[in-house]
Amino acid sequence: MRNCREITELVSKGLDTPLGIGERLSIKLHVMMCSRCRNFQSQTQFIRKAAHRYTEQLQDRLDKKS
Repeated sequence: MRNCREITELVSKGLDTPLGIGERLSIKLHVMMCSRCRNFQSQTQFIRKAAHRYTEQLQDRLDKKS
């Protein structure tokens, strides 16, 4: 089984590139048992979504000004 450092690296990598089935399974199994990595995963997903929404709102404002 992978350690926490490896899992956090996979979670971060998965934000930018598709992960293989083995990598996704490793994450799922690990976060079922590790609350710290589970929190890291949920926080990184939240930050990613918030940043995406923010840039969409900025783009909408710029489009309205044009």
